[in-house]
Amino acid sequence: MEFLERNMNMVGSNDHEGCKRLALATAEAFCLENKLHLTKTRRRVLELLLEQHKALGAYAILKKLTEEGLGSQPVTAYRALNFLLKHGFAHKVEKLNAFVACIHPQEAHTPAFMICSNCSSVAEVQIPSPQGVLHKANQSTGFRIERTIVEAVGVCPSCVEEEIA
Repeated sequence: MEFLERNMNMVGSNDHEGCKRLALATAEAFCLENKLHLTKTRRRVLELLLEQHKALGAYAILKKLTEEGLGSQPVTAYRALNFLLKHGFAHKVEKLNAFVACIHPQEAHTPAFMICSNCSSVAEVQIPSPQGVLHKANQSTGFRIERTIVEAVGVCPSCVEEEIA
């Protein structure tokens, strides 16, 4: 939990509640400005992602939505997730086949994820765009990069401390 909070830099040091409020306010403002609908279900899925310190799978999200009476069909969760992904409020962590809230929703960036192999916590970090490096490496192939995914698997500081203790 602390691992993720240390990497949430939207409003300052370790203010997880402030980060959640800012992320929701950012999504609401973006939707209002762009005449998009942040439905009750979309908002709740974003809240669920913001509450967790681990990536959530679509079926875990669907289970919560079902418990709360917001839908029981897989398409309900996937539509909400697709909306959040499309507009930059969430990312898919390919290694885990799961989703996390974006901690930099107002910034154009390439997300990089630090994934703990022990507890599955996920931290989004900012790195220089790998597309520039890859672009230089593939100029001769004619390959056009559409999306870059950077995921590093290791052990988070909390799990390292547990191993030492």
